[in-house]
Amino acid sequence: MYTMKYVPLREKVSLRTINTKKFKSNWLSITFSIPLEKETAALSALVPQVLRRGCARHPDMMALSAALDELYGGAIEPVVRKKGDTLCIGFVTSFLDDVYAPDGSAILEPAVALLSEILNAPATENGVFRADYVESEKQNQINNIRGQMNDKRRYATQRLAQIMCKDEPFGIDRLGTEADVAAITPASLWTQYQALLAQASIEVYYCGSADSARVEQSIDTLLRAIPADTQRVQTDCDVRISANPTPNVVEESMDISQGKLAMGFRTGGVSVWEPEYPALVMLNAIFGGTTMSKLFMNVRERLSLCYYASSTLEKMKGLVMVSSGVEFEKYEQAKTEILAQLDAIRRGEIEDWELEGARRIVVGSCLSTLDSQDRLEDFWLGQASAGLDEDMEALTARLEQVTREEVVAVANRLELDTVYFLKGLEV
Repeated sequence: MYTMKYVPLREKVSLRTINTKKFKSNWLSITFSIPLEKETAALSALVPQVLRRGCARHPDMMALSAALDELYGGAIEPVVRKKGDTLCIGFVTSFLDDVYAPDGSAILEPAVALLSEILNAPATENGVFRADYVESEKQNQINNIRGQMNDKRRYATQRLAQIMCKDEPFGIDRLGTEADVAAITPASLWTQYQALLAQASIEVYYCGSADSARVEQSIDTLLRAIPADTQRVQTDCDVRISANPTPNVVEESMDISQGKLAMGFRTGGVSVWEPEYPALVMLNAIFGGTTMSKLFMNVRERLSLCYYASSTLEKMKGLVMVSSGVEFEKYEQAKTEILAQLDAIRRGEIEDWELEGARRIVVGSCLSTLDSQDRLEDFWLGQASAGLDEDMEALTARLEQVTREEVVAVANRLELDTVYFLKGLEV
């Protein structure tokens, strides 16, 4: 059991606490949310990486590690996430719950104090971030951007999103581009940090045994550097209906031995904000979201057309994205069969075991989130980004009520928007 409390602290600055004795650790995060824009993505993504390098009292990573060791091996990690058209950057921290401290000492307050130092008193020189830290983290970010190409399955899905949403914020890489990262200076990064403090929507999240009043009191120092009288930006999400009379088909070549076929569908406007959302979740599970799905059971297992075949749902963008690995010569066959499986759902060809099996997997996954502090934090960040307050139990109750007819209705709203095929150099 747990108790959730939401506390607005000031305009677009809030605290969400999950009070529970289920975990031996506390989980605390602070997230700055801004519209995802090409001009600022690389800068914003770099900010938490440089902040984590050191602060005034603990000027390098060794000193910070020593301070975390004093908190019984606590952790403070920078995170950069994309929620629809919103870029979410900040820190997640994990530290021992007070109840389990060997000497009975309070750990929440010193952990918050350390995070506050990182945010409020970063290591600087000449009034901006240290140049050596900026240059080092710039190279790490460039390496991470390049490294995304190493996982070809993920790369193909990323390219699909970039092509499909080329004129939408969702098509922008959360890390920015190599060129944008290379152009960052200590001064420009410092300016962006001040803009985040003054303009971003901010959510502080806590999960642990401390009550909401104690958490609210402890984070007072965390918000010390955050201006109280500024106009903070509004984050929105653009859910579009496909405007392509025929699907856009893009083929690219790379030195690979296995083709990557990715297919992007618009959901006809159905997203996390619509009453049909639970039916959309169920549709994705039946189509390709589980190992009981039609794509897995038929395209991969029965017909052996793909090495893998699955689908994912981007709930805030109204997108269903299919990912598959195919032999180059089986591209057309695989594409045709993937569409055939969707057509079968549209005709209502869903066995009882498919519907109920998908339901049990989806509901089980939702409920297991309650046993994972990091997944629970990510869920509530998504809800905050969407402006929703529905908890996981309420969502699972709606999923339990989804009918076959509702799944079919949502399936018939899907429109194939873009097909992306990554093939070999000699094909």
